[in-house]
Amino acid sequence: MTLTPVIEKFILHWGEMGTRWGINRTVAQIHALLYLSPKPLHAEEIAETLGVARSNVSTSLKELQSWGIVRIAHVMGDRRDHFESMKDVFEMFRVISRERKKREIDPTIAMLRDCIADTKKNGADSYVRERLGDLLEFFELADTAYGQMETLPTSAVLKLARIGDRGLRLLGITRK
Repeated sequence: MTLTPVIEKFILHWGEMGTRWGINRTVAQIHALLYLSPKPLHAEEIAETLGVARSNVSTSLKELQSWGIVRIAHVMGDRRDHFESMKDVFEMFRVISRERKKREIDPTIAMLRDCIADTKKNGADSYVRERLGDLLEFFELADTAYGQMETLPTSAVLKLARIGDRGLRLLGITRK
């Protein structure tokens, strides 16, 4: 695949953003390449296009597959595995959100519940218990909101997003 200046700019930026989101730069760059590619690519083509080691590509592809946003695609007449990214942006971000929730939010909620239970058993400082309780309440509320949003079809999410300030005014809420 030939990289145009626009494609190269996007791949470099996506890699940089990946590092800010806690994702390896090469993983994010491979995802960007596959997202923009009109056809599935094999690992050697990815390595050559991005100028990265084949072993790094293999590891990165496994990571992207574990997230559920890249899958193997077979090409007629070629025995090699080819890879393609999800193209539906809304579905892709739902999958990423679901994975992040599973990897980050769920363990945090479980840990906070354990800590609160330990403070009750050990008679720990009520201030600490209150702080942990507030944090747990926030994470549980966020978890509930996420669960409700995930069940909505994309069209409903778009309508909610486009309502913006009009929705707040309907609820009698003003911005500070």
